[in-house]
Amino acid sequence: MFEYFPKNYVWNLALNLAMEMGAKIGELDEMCRPLLEVSQRGDDEGTRLFLQSWERMGDKLIGQAREDEANGRLISAGNKLGRAAIYLLIAERMQARDYEPRKALYAKFQDCFQRGVKLAHENCERVEIPYEGAHLAGLYVRAEGVSGPAPILVQVNGLDSTKEMLYRVGLPGHLAKRGISSLCLDQPGTGEALRLHGLTARYDSEAWASKVVDYLETREDIDPKRIGLQGVSLGGYYAPRAVAFEPRFALGAVWGANHNWGEVQLARLNREGERPVPHYWEHVQWVWGTGSMDEFMALIPKITLDGVLDRIRVPFLVTHGEQDRQIPLKYAHQTYEGLTNSPDRELKIFTDKEGGVQHSSVDNSAYGLDYISDWVAERLGGHTA
Repeated sequence: MFEYFPKNYVWNLALNLAMEMGAKIGELDEMCRPLLEVSQRGDDEGTRLFLQSWERMGDKLIGQAREDEANGRLISAGNKLGRAAIYLLIAERMQARDYEPRKALYAKFQDCFQRGVKLAHENCERVEIPYEGAHLAGLYVRAEGVSGPAPILVQVNGLDSTKEMLYRVGLPGHLAKRGISSLCLDQPGTGEALRLHGLTARYDSEAWASKVVDYLETREDIDPKRIGLQGVSLGGYYAPRAVAFEPRFALGAVWGANHNWGEVQLARLNREGERPVPHYWEHVQWVWGTGSMDEFMALIPKITLDGVLDRIRVPFLVTHGEQDRQIPLKYAHQTYEGLTNSPDRELKIFTDKEGGVQHSSVDNSAYGLDYISDWVAERLGGHTA
């Protein structure tokens, strides 16, 4: 993993996420160099300065995009807004849940992302799926070169990611070239669902996943018999759970196994394992909608795949980074071993040979993108050549 900030995993994770989404190294250096000293005081302290530096770069790119638009250079404007959105999203993600400026920052990020996609004519369409009096927002990417209903892979977030992060890391583009559509989703507990609608996470992920399948079955451009579900990070819990209880999914996959997330939280209380965001315990209570640590600790025993996976009777892929510092490798083996009734199960550990050895391959997604998209295409009726 690229470790710009000495001894600060959380800030380095943020920087690596930005790089995987398309950040430019010169812009990253301009944002991060002023933060080197404060970064050494810990990952919670200095997050407001982090926001200021990263938002400053976002505003700089927004200004450049405005100049491009004035000159009719709309594609270039869209590209710059796309990078601005990356920096604004990373800055927002790092803040404490109740830090008031993050609300305006999230709105600015959303505006940049949506205008950037439109101006750059990207293969990306916003969709809204009715759910509990509100909606779940998603980004729909169409399969390329497909006539008639296409297969689709639904992609869900982890603890702190968003649909835009899933889209920018690039799996939807890889799948589109292989004849597979994508839906990147802000499920309850993430992205818009949490920030704008107050929809918190739930351990029974099939409750919202089934509503997504209901929606996809209404679309004439989707083959209802070829709907897959993939999760990243904590999605490595959500996706297997949903596939186990929603039989309409044709396959499942995880990019980072998360067999017993509750157990991992107990280890973190003992300072075992890295955290993904600053202000971690505030963040997890926000995500899960608990009012205290006692309430949160009472919930976490439910967040396990023990006794669940034997219900899965479709192909399933488990991938994990060999050097994952957040979720130990043993949990990937536990998930794989639990898939006793899957007719086509596979465990792929990313090692130094391939790269992508850290959590959900945040250090290098290239090999994982190829591997997962090929595996899915081969089983959902896409193509790999």
